[in-house]
Amino acid sequence: MFDYRIATLGSHTALQILKGARDEGFQNICVCRKDRVKPYKNFGVADEIITIDSYKDFPKVENELIKKKAIIIPHASFIEYVGIKYIEKLKVGYFGNKEILKWESDRRMEERWLRNSNLRTPLIFKDPAEIDRPCIIKFYGAKGGKGYFIANSELDFRSKMAVHPVDKYVIQEYIVGVPMYIHYFYSSLTGELEIMSFDKRYESNVDSIGRISARDQSSFTNVDPSYVVVGNVPLVLRESLLTEVIEMGERVVRESKKITKSSLFGPFCLETVLTPDQEFYVFEISARIVAGTNPFINGSPYTHLKYNKPMSTGRRIALEIRRAIEQKRLNEVLG
Repeated sequence: MFDYRIATLGSHTALQILKGARDEGFQNICVCRKDRVKPYKNFGVADEIITIDSYKDFPKVENELIKKKAIIIPHASFIEYVGIKYIEKLKVGYFGNKEILKWESDRRMEERWLRNSNLRTPLIFKDPAEIDRPCIIKFYGAKGGKGYFIANSELDFRSKMAVHPVDKYVIQEYIVGVPMYIHYFYSSLTGELEIMSFDKRYESNVDSIGRISARDQSSFTNVDPSYVVVGNVPLVLRESLLTEVIEMGERVVRESKKITKSSLFGPFCLETVLTPDQEFYVFEISARIVAGTNPFINGSPYTHLKYNKPMSTGRRIALEIRRAIEQKRLNEVLG
């Protein structure tokens, strides 16, 4: 056992993070809302549960976590509910590069990062008056697709936007193809990029609508498609495409070294659409562990090839922390 403990917020990917910590010899801590404790008790993965009334109360337990030598593992819920401004000021150990958060959370900066990484990206329309094709309107933040909608003209945009009282959004060309989420891990200790797994999202209610014939869809006049993520479906990619996938990840990491003092490291995800011409369009990057890794708590075909034992992304994080401690390089993996 190590003196350090691995901690995370009880949500999103906490189950695999907590189990992965244990598998690599760490005690773990789950900081959890009082009304969401049951899964972490039921599955028996948490060594300690610290309860809070609201996610916004996380700062109240930071000093306790510091005393316990905790290292926080961020995920989308942590970033969304605790907030980037507070995370940037965290004093407790934090796995990851905090500098990268502003590039991930600002849609314009994110687009620049991806384009400068020489990745194929959808067109971005700066003004609703420019819309001349189907577009998807996305809001800032890690909200799991909540509120996203399709618009094919300025009039359509204005009509649908009226029910969304937000002023920060992006108008992105809608690419037709297979949505594919690529999960990577980049080690700052070895400089090696790993493919962890692939998934596609199951979204409500757009996936349900897609099961209805076009003839019958016309009868659902009062139902607007929504893109709220409710689950994840594992995928295995055609082997001939793996070379391009690896190179895409390498270019993103290389560019991250130019836009931050260190680089992107740990888990990250390129959110893509693969067209019938086998072209990847990258529409987002998540610079952290994503929920699409949850189907692979016992590992994926790709991690099995490399490790020949169960290796979730949560466990891979703990392995990186363990190696950093053993090599006396822990500061290199803490943001």
